[in-house]
Amino acid sequence: MKEKVISGIQQIGIGVPDVREAWKWYRKNFGVDIRMFEESAVAEHMLPYTGGKPQKRHAALALNLQGGGGFEIWQYVERKPLYPDFTVQLGDLGLYAAKIKCRDAQATYDFLKNNSVEMVSQLLTDPREKKHFFVKDPYGNLFQLVTSFTWFKNEKKPTGAAYGAVIGVSDIEKSKEFYSSILGYDTVVFDETAVFDEFASIPGGLSKMRRVLLKHSKPRIGAFSPIFGTSEIELIQVLDRQAQKIYKERFWGDLGFIHLCYDIHGMDLLREECSRKGYPFTVDVDHSFDMGEAAGSFSYTEDPDGTLIEFVETHKIPILKRFGWYLNLQKRDPEKALPNWLLKAIGFNRVKDI
Repeated sequence: MKEKVISGIQQIGIGVPDVREAWKWYRKNFGVDIRMFEESAVAEHMLPYTGGKPQKRHAALALNLQGGGGFEIWQYVERKPLYPDFTVQLGDLGLYAAKIKCRDAQATYDFLKNNSVEMVSQLLTDPREKKHFFVKDPYGNLFQLVTSFTWFKNEKKPTGAAYGAVIGVSDIEKSKEFYSSILGYDTVVFDETAVFDEFASIPGGLSKMRRVLLKHSKPRIGAFSPIFGTSEIELIQVLDRQAQKIYKERFWGDLGFIHLCYDIHGMDLLREECSRKGYPFTVDVDHSFDMGEAAGSFSYTEDPDGTLIEFVETHKIPILKRFGWYLNLQKRDPEKALPNWLLKAIGFNRVKDI
């Protein structure tokens, strides 16, 4: 194998105070109702980000079969997770908002408003003339609903799931190099500097800022690429105030967006590349790690501002758990997508609310 394979955004990690309560809200509003795994365990490999001590946690990985990356919904078991001790503003350093794909922005706006979701903005238009809007979950996390025209399966839901992220950075040029060279976001959709009325309803949104939207020119390939699909990264550099680090003096797993995770193949190649380019792995589990119902190896690196990027090389996933049907991915062509019928069979792991 000569090159790494990135299948797309596997999930965005969200630290919450109660996994089951949060997941029920995300199922209702963002359709992430496919359980890939759920388990209680000790996060023993994340010591650089958990105060140097193993921490007990409960986590679930959930997908929406319409398309997009999933949510890793994450809760500390034995410590109270912390909010930031300041008001996070647009342009502060780290994962500021999760992008969620939607079919029709107006219809999705109406759907979420009827569900009593906190609407942070009206319907907006970005510099490329694409409709979008912002909402908050019950824990203050910001989500940007963005119109998308690429879908895996039609389940008549208004949204898919993770479509990218809005990330605060201190130096856009350095961050562009990181997200382009390592993660493949090599196309600049727009690059503008202004005070954007579009962000008026968001804390810090009326600061002067540089705003760059990146997409990948090459289609994603690999086992799960049909579900994960395309994605985008929006970098925000605030120019008229000092940006703060969103996870300053807090742990990974505390409340908010804790990491952005990519499903990859070729961990050895990626390890060498990240090290060569100045972004060495800070966590590196190079063996198959059992997550209860799934397994794989994983690693973390940091973008130029310390935002956590996770890489997962998936080895095993559940298809029909009740019959013991698990799929081993280690002996197949890493560039080849799984057949659609098999990916759709993951729907047998759906969680249904009464």
